[in-house]
Amino acid sequence: MSYDFAFALTTIPIITGVIGTTLGVALASCVGAVALGFTLEITRRTGRALGWVSRFIVDFIRSTPVLAWLYVLYFILPFYGIRLPALVVGVLGLSVYFSGYLAEVFKAGIDAIPKGQQEAAVALGLSRLDTVAFVLAPQMLRNIAAPLGNYFVSILKATPYLAVIAVPEMLGRAFDIASDTYRYAEPLTVAGLLFLALALVAAHAVKRLEDRMFRSSRR
Repeated sequence: MSYDFAFALTTIPIITGVIGTTLGVALASCVGAVALGFTLEITRRTGRALGWVSRFIVDFIRSTPVLAWLYVLYFILPFYGIRLPALVVGVLGLSVYFSGYLAEVFKAGIDAIPKGQQEAAVALGLSRLDTVAFVLAPQMLRNIAAPLGNYFVSILKATPYLAVIAVPEMLGRAFDIASDTYRYAEPLTVAGLLFLALALVAAHAVKRLEDRMFRSSRR
């Protein structure tokens, strides 16, 4: 069976019709992963029992595959009376999974800040919350802008996993076309090229952000 370019072109509008869902899931998952990962890292620095619990959670998350989180949230939770929409499961699963890795990114960003900054905040009488919000976070963001952006690209590339729980994203729509027409090469190629285009655009935006942060730090 030869590759049908005309058929491939007909699949583009169908697949791009859910590109908004793909980007929305990626963006929401990125926000969730950032919030949860930062919370885990700040909690891990308490040094108390809660810090040990947070350290265990980070290691546990990083030791499990993303599909395991999706299956647990979508197929196992209903046995305990917790039923979540597929889209919510997808965002929650990706957020939890990548939060473990982003916690390590935040750790590196905070460790790169001179310790004198925190000591000065304590000397000025700032609360822990004010120290995190006004001293650590702004400097940390400058240190981790590039890896944080790269993880957004990784989250975008992980959205095809959501096809296993019937979230209407681009790869899932491509498989729908393939199962209806028994032609897999054309829709999967189109989906792959679209993901490539989105990843390249995101990577370029990350590079622009990195250059801008570098220039601002040199001033």
